[in-house]
Amino acid sequence: MSDVSNLPGPVSAPKPRVRGLFNRLAMSRGFQRWASRFPLTRGHARREGEALFDILAGFVHTQTLLALVELDILDTLADGPRPIAQLAHRTGVEADRLRVLLRAGASLGMIRFKRGDRAALTVRGATLLGVPGLEGMIQHHKVLYRDLQDPATFLREAPETGLQRFWPYVFGAGAAEDPKQAAAYSDLMTDTQTLVAEETLAALDLSTGTRLMDIGGGHGAFVSAVGAAHPDLRLRLFDLPAVLEGARRRPALQTLRDRLQLTPGDFRADPFPTDADTISLIRVLYDHNDETVQTLLKKVFDHLPDGGRIVVSEPMLSDTKPYAPTDAYFAFYTLAMGTGKTRSPNRIAELLRAAGF
Repeated sequence: MSDVSNLPGPVSAPKPRVRGLFNRLAMSRGFQRWASRFPLTRGHARREGEALFDILAGFVHTQTLLALVELDILDTLADGPRPIAQLAHRTGVEADRLRVLLRAGASLGMIRFKRGDRAALTVRGATLLGVPGLEGMIQHHKVLYRDLQDPATFLREAPETGLQRFWPYVFGAGAAEDPKQAAAYSDLMTDTQTLVAEETLAALDLSTGTRLMDIGGGHGAFVSAVGAAHPDLRLRLFDLPAVLEGARRRPALQTLRDRLQLTPGDFRADPFPTDADTISLIRVLYDHNDETVQTLLKKVFDHLPDGGRIVVSEPMLSDTKPYAPTDAYFAFYTLAMGTGKTRSPNRIAELLRAAGF
């Protein structure tokens, strides 16, 4: 499943020779100065300049966001406006330096200032707090930033990365036996899976099935959401033994114990139970290369009954034009994992057909 409803539609493009002329003009500093003054082009030139600077300053913007989260400023302001002096005392940051951070947060639309030298939360800042798992992802980005600090070397040499160590399961069960490491990545997966589960269930009707097996479902965020939405559906969670140890302690899964089975196993080596008529792969395929994905899909096909159903939900590339959240963010993230790869809906459909679907 891919949410591409908000992607821009097709646009007409200049012919190659005309496009080349436009590009040469755009590279001319003289033309840039003229365009910035001419009434009919001035607005466009300003917007392009601001967009370029937003890209240039993107790292500082994300670090601003990280500081707001790590210093608990957004959570503190959720209870109401606070004097900046009080925030400085609470965070241990000198007031003038904290004011720099708060102004940066205000420029990103997270914070606003009120009379009396007080800071308050904006609707955008409140929205950030309400998105499941978003604060955890912001803090987790420290690993990704370190991996991409030298992007040219990263692309040329494919060095060992921090994300490879954070997500060891992508290399097989043997690499993911450390319970503490399994807990770390499973907790992050659970925190960020809630929104994915909500969007997936909003697009699907699973009421016609009898048993759903979620493969690689971590601590069970998706099966918990399915169980709440479909009280008659039996459920099975299939994941590595170290992961399921943590899943057993999740209160949300305790409420489903009468109709949920936890089956430890490695999808590469261990057989799947054959009693499920629906098998879900939620943010699983993009963790792995084509060969591993093809083997997994064939195995799923072989274990489903006639008329069975597979559910694939994850970030996907657009089939029409590049889209920043997937072509920039998720594409680099999965590349840094060492085995991952973002795919378009058409490419996933090709892999599904090759497996027999």
